[in-house]
Amino acid sequence: MIKTTLEHHKDRWLFLLASLLIFCATASQAAPLRTVTATITKITDGDTVQAITPEGTKLKVRLYGIDAPETAKGKVPGEPFGSDARHHLASLVGQKAVRVEIHDIDHYRRMVAIIWLNERNVNLEMITAGMAEAYREYLKQPYRTPFLQAEQEAKAQRKGIWSRGNTYERPSQFRRRMGG
Repeated sequence: MIKTTLEHHKDRWLFLLASLLIFCATASQAAPLRTVTATITKITDGDTVQAITPEGTKLKVRLYGIDAPETAKGKVPGEPFGSDARHHLASLVGQKAVRVEIHDIDHYRRMVAIIWLNERNVNLEMITAGMAEAYREYLKQPYRTPFLQAEQEAKAQRKGIWSRGNTYERPSQFRRRMGG
């Protein structure tokens, strides 16, 4: 069956449109939605901070690609290393000016971001120190490979959370077990 010129052009346009959508989807994985400068004002836990921009906008920021042990909240106990992770993050960025590279907004309306202190990727440093795991379920390139490599190295060196060996419980599992 020979396609008419109109059918042929329709197929080409559909192919081009599909290609454009795929390109945009993969390009957006790496490109932040927005980048702002801010000063960290509070460390909520090992993967969440509060910040304020020079214009006075308050931000709640969830660190992209990492999951740190839970800290105690009310009657719910924290996990081992939960306070250590919070203190480590505070030592890195507490009251410091940082660059917040926003990649998403989560269901709690927090900015999901990479935090940069000068040229240092703070999210990656939390994994390297063994104070957080790579959050595989949400991790995309170009961060996936270096975050997973940092986690493997921290595990091999039994740093932080990895010093617990077989008794380590992922923060996501802990939250489910605690009903959160």
